[in-house]
Amino acid sequence: MERRYDDERDENRDPISGAPGAHPVGVGAGAAGGAATGAVVGSAAGPLGTAAGAIVGGVVGGLAGKGVAEAINPTVEEEYWRENYRTRHYVGQGEDYETYAPAYRYGWESFATHRGRRFDDVEPDLRDEWERSGRGRELTWERAKGATRDAWDRIERALPGDADRDGR
Repeated sequence: MERRYDDERDENRDPISGAPGAHPVGVGAGAAGGAATGAVVGSAAGPLGTAAGAIVGGVVGGLAGKGVAEAINPTVEEEYWRENYRTRHYVGQGEDYETYAPAYRYGWESFATHRGRRFDDVEPDLRDEWERSGRGRELTWERAKGATRDAWDRIERALPGDADRDGR
């Protein structure tokens, strides 16, 4: 039975404060994007507008990024893929879940950091990061790509609306 996002949520506690709901990747990605957008919009009012726009945009973007990250429950995702990976066309006979686990994790984490963008648009960046990180030594990008995309698409379908605006 597939667990839903409203079932027993992992509190994802902050490693420093212990507060529940820590999502540094989502907050950071949202804040960076929001700050850049805010700075551009604020620049119409001159240098002070640029600075104010960056600050407000960073706060708003950080909160939006946290919201996306909170919608992704790594425990639920891990359990889902552990139970369903064998049904995927890219999994070879006799391959175990651990072979693809890093690619699934990369997919749901990447969705949060590339919020609102299409997989096909960011795939070259994802590939470069995968290969630079050294994960490609165990599983080449060509083999990891299917699992990464599956995890990305699963998160995109679970969120309300068309989060990456790809029409799916």
